[in-house]
Amino acid sequence: MSLCSLYSQKNKDSLEYSHFIAGEILFGKLMPPNTGFPEVKIQKSFFLNFGKNNQIKNQEEWVYRLNNPKTGLGFGYSEFGNTSEVGRAYLFIPYAEFDYLKNRRLKLLAGLGASYHNVQYDILANPLNKGVTTDFSWAFRMSLFYEIIKWETSALRIGLNYVHHSNGHVKLPNQGFNSFMVGISYENKYNREGYFSGKESSPKLYIKNSYNYFSARFGIGQNTLSLVYNDKKEVYSLALSYGKVVNKTYKFGFGMYYRMYEHYYDYIKNEGEIVLENYPLFLENPFGYATNFGFFGSGELLLNHFGVEFEMGLNVYKPFYKVDWILNKGYNYIEYNDGDPYVMALPGELDWYYELKRSVSGRLGLKYYFVGTQKTPEHNFYIAAHINANLGQADFSELSLGYVYGFNYKK
Repeated sequence: MSLCSLYSQKNKDSLEYSHFIAGEILFGKLMPPNTGFPEVKIQKSFFLNFGKNNQIKNQEEWVYRLNNPKTGLGFGYSEFGNTSEVGRAYLFIPYAEFDYLKNRRLKLLAGLGASYHNVQYDILANPLNKGVTTDFSWAFRMSLFYEIIKWETSALRIGLNYVHHSNGHVKLPNQGFNSFMVGISYENKYNREGYFSGKESSPKLYIKNSYNYFSARFGIGQNTLSLVYNDKKEVYSLALSYGKVVNKTYKFGFGMYYRMYEHYYDYIKNEGEIVLENYPLFLENPFGYATNFGFFGSGELLLNHFGVEFEMGLNVYKPFYKVDWILNKGYNYIEYNDGDPYVMALPGELDWYYELKRSVSGRLGLKYYFVGTQKTPEHNFYIAAHINANLGQADFSELSLGYVYGFNYKK
């Protein structure tokens, strides 16, 4: 009788590191957001990033279609070079990192999150800093890295970085912060385990596929009207869309939206001066003239439970934006009444740029799907946070709840 013993051993090349931690030190300059902005010195920032190499033990199709990106959470600290008038920011930014132009050493990072600012604009104590007016703001980051030295478990990288902060028009002034920085980072990998590459099995696992969808969403946002009417009020929105999802990763669609601005309604209802003098017709139907509807096209990257969405739209009807423009594009100055400051405004004028901004809308944000999109569910729900804009200038910040119906799945 003979015995036969069989055993297998993992090849060293089949092992890879599934997680990483990276530290970054950045130096650069905050661009003055307004005339007379306080003087700033060199900006110093530090980021600590925790992430995952999705190529490891992840057979979700988006990983393969996007060429195995890394995803992570970044925690940052920035000192803008003037701690008393500009202050410091503390950032939290989820991000994705891609090989740029298929160069294994060149990386492109993009992230959208939030930041906390310990110093803000104040009409008396800090009137020259018109960049930040709220404790919390949106934070957007884009970086380009190059790995100058690469070891088995770590890498040393240099990078160019752009970081933007904006409160999404929930309080004025909101000029925002824009910083450009150079930096150096050190990444350390850990947790070595089995390696999976979808490319080796793509004929079996990743056949080209698509399906159609209908979607509906309801959102509640907030914004402010002008420096004179600088309190937060709601924006209510509804949207319907139809489109197609390709390879469980790329989502394209078009649709229509309807919005009602509480600030617009109240200004008409309270017989604001500009309405009385120039647009008395608005008084006949305050609700109707406070609304807005239009059409949009959208693109979205589906990362299973998460989605990153961008929309461009055309405002077909937004009559009150005339008043909005006149209130905000004039000259503002401060008067005092018994020592108390208040803002006075001289009206602006409508011009060709008004027509352009009134017509073009935009939307950028993050979604969380209750059912992972890699499962191609017939029915799905999501929650989302978006910043809405008029030709790139923030209009309102919004939270929304949406429903997606998927059908007509094809391979």
